[in-house]
Amino acid sequence: MTSAISRYGARVIPNTQEIVGELSRAGALVEGPHLAAFTTAFSARLGGLHAITASYGRMAFYYILKALDFASGSEIVLPALTFWVVPEIARAAGLIPVFVDVDPLTFDMTADAFERAIGPRTVAVVPTHLWGLPCDMDEILAVARRRGIFVIEDCAHALGALYRDRPVGTLGDAAFFSFQTIKPLNTYGGGMAVVRDPALARRVSYLAQSAPAPAARAINQKLWQGRVQRVATRPQIFTWTMFPLVYACRRLNRSFDAYFWEKIRPFNPLPPGYHVRYANVQAAIGLEGLKHLDRWHAEARRHAARMDSMLRHVPGVHVPIVPFDRTHTFYQYTAYVPARDVVVDRCLRHGVDIETLHVDVCTALPLFPPPHVPTPGAALTTQTIQIPIYESLRDHELARVGTVVKDAVLSLRPVGTHAMRAS
Repeated sequence: MTSAISRYGARVIPNTQEIVGELSRAGALVEGPHLAAFTTAFSARLGGLHAITASYGRMAFYYILKALDFASGSEIVLPALTFWVVPEIARAAGLIPVFVDVDPLTFDMTADAFERAIGPRTVAVVPTHLWGLPCDMDEILAVARRRGIFVIEDCAHALGALYRDRPVGTLGDAAFFSFQTIKPLNTYGGGMAVVRDPALARRVSYLAQSAPAPAARAINQKLWQGRVQRVATRPQIFTWTMFPLVYACRRLNRSFDAYFWEKIRPFNPLPPGYHVRYANVQAAIGLEGLKHLDRWHAEARRHAARMDSMLRHVPGVHVPIVPFDRTHTFYQYTAYVPARDVVVDRCLRHGVDIETLHVDVCTALPLFPPPHVPTPGAALTTQTIQIPIYESLRDHELARVGTVVKDAVLSLRPVGTHAMRAS
């Protein structure tokens, strides 16, 4: 039987177990010198901006908002297409999310949409570099500077991406990054706040450091869960473990993701376990991972280029667009296809697991009730699929993914009218 291919692949440093074992024996899983070393290295990569670790990327965002001490009820502008947790964290910090539409080609917020959303209570904007493609930051920054609005970059997908030769996270006033298992830098959870102003950085650091230290048991559980996840996504193991569950859920019209992703709900109060500090062992893994980051990105871009060549001329398929002045991390390779659900089903039948929407159209969620401005661009993105191109795929596996997707589209009779073309 041909091995099945998972939609996700975690980035793993080769000496993870050695690092964990050494720090465990030294009693340094929770506290230790790697915390300072990691923030120093991360700061250096971003030109010397202040870097502060947090238990999650979302908590790094929360600490930034709390440190800014905006008046309760102030408005913050976010893209409608984002992970629901981000606007919910803004609400938990006392702000009102205002959603704007995205460009359906780049999937990013535009400066025009941002400017139209500005009102008398607008205090901040969150340009989200979705899937790892930077927003057009010069235009967004020009609007923000003209209107006196604080700019917080959401770099959860985009560590290592460049906008006009400048790293994302260095363009606005502050930024936050995520280190979850399938993110560009995997430290089995955690995140980083990056802040330009020294006084603000001190306040963010105070909030982050006021959190209690994590229990060693909780850290070991995170590391164990991360190891299980990365082992389970290896093709030979995925084929006989996770894939049958994915396939069965598809046949039963059940969401396999629902068993793994966090339940959509209000954060009032913040969930238990959010307000803890980042661990030394995670910092040690992150420090080592930074040495591999550029190589990982180069391999992902090579895979993306090869997928482009296989799919670009398939009728009804629109491959990702990368403007000439930006680099893409390809956290997700997102393409428009006709008859999305049919294509996903046919790919799954041939052993290729396909994601359909890794984030949320927040204006469609009951969690964020109307009124909202119309967001047709965000709604259109529901016709996309996320195709596996992660760097750990071997060339023959990547070729098989491309062939299966291509054949699934070409087998449609007739090829459906594609929503992007109609728009």
